[in-house]
Amino acid sequence: MMQKIDTVVFDLGGVLIDWNPDFVFRHLFPDDKERKWFFDHICTPDWNEEQDGGRGIAEGTELLVKKFPAHESSIRAFYERWEEMLGGPIQGTVEILRQLTLNKNLNLFALTNWSAETFPVALTKFDFLHWFHGRIVSGEEKTRKPFPDIYEKLIARFNIIPTKAIYIDDNIRNLHPAKELGFEVIHFQNPEQLRGELLRLGLTVNR
Repeated sequence: MMQKIDTVVFDLGGVLIDWNPDFVFRHLFPDDKERKWFFDHICTPDWNEEQDGGRGIAEGTELLVKKFPAHESSIRAFYERWEEMLGGPIQGTVEILRQLTLNKNLNLFALTNWSAETFPVALTKFDFLHWFHGRIVSGEEKTRKPFPDIYEKLIARFNIIPTKAIYIDDNIRNLHPAKELGFEVIHFQNPEQLRGELLRLGLTVNR
């Protein structure tokens, strides 16, 4: 029998915040194939995740500039124009979070892969980031999802019982370690789907 849920943990980018490098790079590389090549070979997701995992932005940038000097201006644009990649809140999910805050029996946390140097920008832009009872930011912890230790830090720091908790993420890769630790997991696709999944797990979120 399912234990009563007392904790919900949210990923941020792609769930509550519409973050996308295309908001900047579609202007720098209007051609889709050229832009895809740049992200596949230069400013790759793996490179970006090193900053999320605690490497300094300056260090990460200079490593790429040294390796690809012909692309220096585009490489530097990634973090110089990083704030422009924040497309805004995903309003439907923010409303779900707001309604969950009304349930005084629920603990709400955030677990995010995010550079420690850029996260303060998000904190000033999005009030709802202050609604959580606590948060784990990968860049501050010097580790990141999907490495198990960041989930273990979350559990230990906030005294979470995984079998009474839900973890929500848009990246299915990041759900597997949480599930192995005992969390109920939701692969986020859109706010309405999330609302239905929460209802299935016993949490009522009004439309």
